[in-house]
Amino acid sequence: MQLDEIKKVIDEIRPQLKAHGGDVELVGIEDGIVKVNLTGACAGCPMSQITLQNGIEKYLKEKIPEVKKVEAV
Repeated sequence: MQLDEIKKVIDEIRPQLKAHGGDVELVGIEDGIVKVNLTGACAGCPMSQITLQNGIEKYLKEKIPEVKKVEAV
């Protein structure tokens, strides 16, 4: 699993987040765990954990099976 590959998939998700006033930044990858920072409207949104797990994590796992988990940092 490469950083560029993760960035490409995150870029596919980004328009949906931006449509709601939010965004996501890739912080790093460690042992199959993708670390991200939710920004904009996502940063303080009570639904951000659902977005993270049911949106970002699910999509990344579908596209890159080596992804074990996505964590907000």
